[in-house]
Amino acid sequence: MTTEMTMPARGAGRGGIALRAVIALAFLLARLRPGRLRKLLTLISRGARPAHHAEVLEVYQAVVGTSRRCAGWYGCLPRSIAIALVCRLSGTWPDWCAGVRSSPPFAAHAWVEADGGPVGERGRSEDFRPLMTVTVREGGSGAGDRRGPGRRGA
Repeated sequence: MTTEMTMPARGAGRGGIALRAVIALAFLLARLRPGRLRKLLTLISRGARPAHHAEVLEVYQAVVGTSRRCAGWYGCLPRSIAIALVCRLSGTWPDWCAGVRSSPPFAAHAWVEADGGPVGERGRSEDFRPLMTVTVREGGSGAGDRRGPGRRGA
């Protein structure tokens, strides 16, 4: 099976210069320390409304269709940041999560969630253990760093 057979068509979805600029910014932000990245994303998410699964999935497909690095196995952090930033441009915010996969292959991972489940990820929500989450509260009352049972900050 070739790469072209397994990956979305290049430029699928929104595409364009604005999306490419957001993806480039996401790669820069991915270099930040985890605590600083969480603080910055929390600040950016303020005033947004919670995103729904369908709209986040559309953004996910646009990001992985535009950037092969974001679509790859090791592109999870910039991909999740880019998805969150693109959603924010439309006034919404998915739950941004960084943590670990709790099923093989065990590894650090970053992803976005909407409507209570991961978007565009293989596996179920039980397969991921968030250690850091940036979410918005219902009613647009601002952003919060949600840490519930099993959730720890960095």
